[in-house]
Amino acid sequence: MTVDADVLVVGGGPVGLATAIEARLRGLTVTLVEPRGGAIDKACGEGLMPGALPALARLGVDPPGFALRGVSYRSATSRGAERRVDHLFSSGDGRGVRRTALHGALTERARSLGVVVVAGKVDALEQDAHSVTAAGIRARYLVAADGLHSTVRRLTGLERPVAARGRRYGVRRHYHVEPQSELIEVYWTPTVEAYVTPVGGGVVGIAMLGRKGIDFDAALAGIRPLAALVAGAEPATELRGAGPFRQSTTRRSHGRVLLVGDASGYVDAITGEGIRVGLAQAEVAIASIARDDPRGYERDWMRRTRDFRMLTAGLVAAANSPLRGAIVPAASALPRVFGAVVDRLAR
Repeated sequence: MTVDADVLVVGGGPVGLATAIEARLRGLTVTLVEPRGGAIDKACGEGLMPGALPALARLGVDPPGFALRGVSYRSATSRGAERRVDHLFSSGDGRGVRRTALHGALTERARSLGVVVVAGKVDALEQDAHSVTAAGIRARYLVAADGLHSTVRRLTGLERPVAARGRRYGVRRHYHVEPQSELIEVYWTPTVEAYVTPVGGGVVGIAMLGRKGIDFDAALAGIRPLAALVAGAEPATELRGAGPFRQSTTRRSHGRVLLVGDASGYVDAITGEGIRVGLAQAEVAIASIARDDPRGYERDWMRRTRDFRMLTAGLVAAANSPLRGAIVPAASALPRVFGAVVDRLAR
């Protein structure tokens, strides 16, 4: 059988690039298909939790950014922060990293390892017992990392419909302002969570999560500490949005096609763990391909994402319920429980 590559990766975001790097480190040939050129940006919180940094280091990637020592939950109204609870990571620092900087570091590493990058788009695919063909490329396996709205997920029939009610969205903007904390600050209001993440170079990102139709400027004005932080500051980027977050799959593989990252199913951005979990999925996906055992990926995917799925689903359920207003007071009253949850997610 003649193939163009051992692995065809669809999607050139961070998880797609990590998948390509994983494959090359195992000696597999890789072609990556991505329609967009240059550094790819995305609306996200941009905080890498401590567990993501050694995962990136194992790939030979060390993106620049701002050291983050922990997480601070704060309840907020127009009168100011009413209550807060801080927790320092027990497993080392995290890092605030601009999405474009992360993409650039991963791209450079992938190219240094010989990953072939092709400009193209996958809108159809075929597979047989020995190979998968898409975008004119034939490979032994295809790994789809094409995001929340994955075309490959739909083409393989792995997409599970999700009710529109309660689905959440995100918006983000950066400001030229010096950070005032070494913590990821999360402000809880009645309608949104606002994440404040320093990313280095005198730039701070503010991301908001909530229901569809978030009015970023109005929400920002209603959080007194954040309004004061950016008063008179120049925006560093335009407002960018993402969502809906909730995506579901029936399985994570179909024959020789494997789904990783947001394409494999997504709960919510509320814990900031998307990159770390995506890196873990990339690792086990390529490990299963190296064993020629794509069915084993389902088992490994379930194991490596279990904590993330359970804790994120529980927190989102509370955030969408009448308990929302009690989240910060409860975390403040039970700091050890709050810390244990943060450390569990940060591993």
